[in-house]
Amino acid sequence: MTSPTDISGLTPEWLTAALGRRVTAVTTEPVGTGQIGTVHRLRLTGEAVPEQLLAKLPATDPGVRAMLAGAYRQEVRFYTDIASTVAVRTPRCHHAEIHGDGAEFVLLLEDLAPARQGDQIAGCPVGHARSAVANLAGLHAPRWCDDTLLDIEGFSRNGPEEAATLRELYGPTTDIFLDRLGDRLTAQDHDILRACGEVIADWLTARPERFGLVHGDYRLDNLLFGTGTTPPATAVDWQTVNLGLPARDLAYFVTTSLDPEIRRTAEKGLVATYHQRLTELGVTGYTLEDCWQDYRFAVLQGPLVAVFGAAYGTASERGDTMFATMIRRSCAAIRDLDSLAQQPAPLRSPAPRPDPAE
Repeated sequence: MTSPTDISGLTPEWLTAALGRRVTAVTTEPVGTGQIGTVHRLRLTGEAVPEQLLAKLPATDPGVRAMLAGAYRQEVRFYTDIASTVAVRTPRCHHAEIHGDGAEFVLLLEDLAPARQGDQIAGCPVGHARSAVANLAGLHAPRWCDDTLLDIEGFSRNGPEEAATLRELYGPTTDIFLDRLGDRLTAQDHDILRACGEVIADWLTARPERFGLVHGDYRLDNLLFGTGTTPPATAVDWQTVNLGLPARDLAYFVTTSLDPEIRRTAEKGLVATYHQRLTELGVTGYTLEDCWQDYRFAVLQGPLVAVFGAAYGTASERGDTMFATMIRRSCAAIRDLDSLAQQPAPLRSPAPRPDPAE
């Protein structure tokens, strides 16, 4: 059985072989915009088969598929090798396969409708954030500082080579970002982004005494929420999963998901919620103060992801608004938490400059 590369290949016969149960009919509809792959909702008829599934397939363009093969491999590895060993809430995987260099793959995942996707631009209520950080601890705690993760193909810790590459690329990428979206930021935000470039390479490899699985892009658009004041959160889109300082996911989520005035009030409670869940899941020797200091340190994850995402991703009005919003929130957090002063090569926060927007 070969992997279909588009939805037409998900025939009843193919699905019968993949699921091990007879599928007599299938109807499909696209979900989302399909920038780095395609997602379709499947409605199945057959013998003891799920009524609905989501199918994830590679991008339609062969060149894009080849470029993203590494990301496809990581997501399939998460579902086949990692998901069953952690406590993070994520869709159940009914079938996963990948062929060749990774440009051909299929994932058949639980359809969590009517759960609703988070909105990165709008942000979220504190109750949603509380659920999200507790769920995040379920990814980090079970494999906390687990050296056996290094035995899994595709999983590695950042070292001098990655740091050198980031040192070379961050400055020019920031220039591209500011040329495109700089008019949506304040002068102080410009200064913060450039100051991050002076420490970001050392930041990448710092605090090696703590590591674990990191989602890499744990944010509202990659979360689904149920109903209620503190609704259950489910994490999706695992293309960027790898190893790193766990607090990078925590700081990235909190500081990019909440507007500054809400974050300032809620963040200590959210860090405490995350830390409590870590301890419930067995992490020891890691105090709440350790967690808070890692959180302050790790806030640079926001600019790192957003600058590169905006500079090299497919441009769209929503995407531009989203990345600018994430950067504004991240820069405010870096100032509030004095995060630049926490870096391996201490750097004072830039002096305030007049804001041209005022």
